[in-house]
Amino acid sequence: MNRATILLLLALIPFTGCVDMNPPLDTVAFVDLERYAGLWYEIARYPNSFEQGCVGTTAEYTINDNGTVRVENTCRLGTLDGNEDKIVGQARVFDAETNAKLKVSFVLIGSLPLFEGDYWILELGDEEDYGYAVVGSPNRNFLWILSRTPTMDEALYEGILSRLPDKQFDPERLILVEQPSPTEQ
Repeated sequence: MNRATILLLLALIPFTGCVDMNPPLDTVAFVDLERYAGLWYEIARYPNSFEQGCVGTTAEYTINDNGTVRVENTCRLGTLDGNEDKIVGQARVFDAETNAKLKVSFVLIGSLPLFEGDYWILELGDEEDYGYAVVGSPNRNFLWILSRTPTMDEALYEGILSRLPDKQFDPERLILVEQPSPTEQ
């Protein structure tokens, strides 16, 4: 069992959640999954057990022939020169009207997924490739700020932070994720 498997098993209970006592969480009106596909850099996240010690974290999304989305999460352990840790999963659209609510699963043993987690797209940049995304879970236990580039404009980041309390997310919980500078890539 590799490190990613163990950490994901430890995260199983809080990721799947129980009764949600939070107010409804709004998502973006519509996501074009073809435009959303591609490489994303993790700028900030809520701390979680399955990404503990991860830096240089990326997620790459590819549309499968059956309409699901292949999810490949990669990080470096400890430092940007650390060992690479990778896990592959699959996402399916949970709300076909918006494509903004997905369920993500990772295969941990054999070929059966052990759990499914909520992946709700709360904000998207309006550029051609969606420039940035804010992704969270309706129980407010998980939050990620993603960018198409390893850095994000400070004003854009501060604007995202200022909107989080309206969604009942605490911006103080976010940790910045170290990413390579554009010259290191």
